[in-house]
Amino acid sequence: MKIKITVGKVVLDGELFDTDCAKAIAERLPIETTPNEWGDEFYFKIPVEHPLDETATVKVKVGDIGYWPPGRALAVFFGPTPMSRGADPVPASEVNLVGRIPAGAALLRDAKGAGTIRVEKAA
Repeated sequence: MKIKITVGKVVLDGELFDTDCAKAIAERLPIETTPNEWGDEFYFKIPVEHPLDETATVKVKVGDIGYWPPGRALAVFFGPTPMSRGADPVPASEVNLVGRIPAGAALLRDAKGAGTIRVEKAA
């Protein structure tokens, strides 16, 4: 499923994968809330409860979108996090890979401090 992510003045195209967790998230769109920041990661609680699945990993890349079950949160990775030892983000613990921003995720650095993030189905 194609999605649009808006943070401040930054608008990016993304996609949600064809997994049960990603489908549960898609059913709740649009979601608009205030994001938390953890290094170069936005994360925010969403109205979805899902366990770790076959995609669960701590190996994520810039542009990955993960679902973090302990916080019932969606995480958008756009650079190193406090747990990183290099350029790749590292989540606090395993996340389900639920989607991807194919290009331009690093632009989200310009949106740090934004008051809202919106994730919606693309038109």
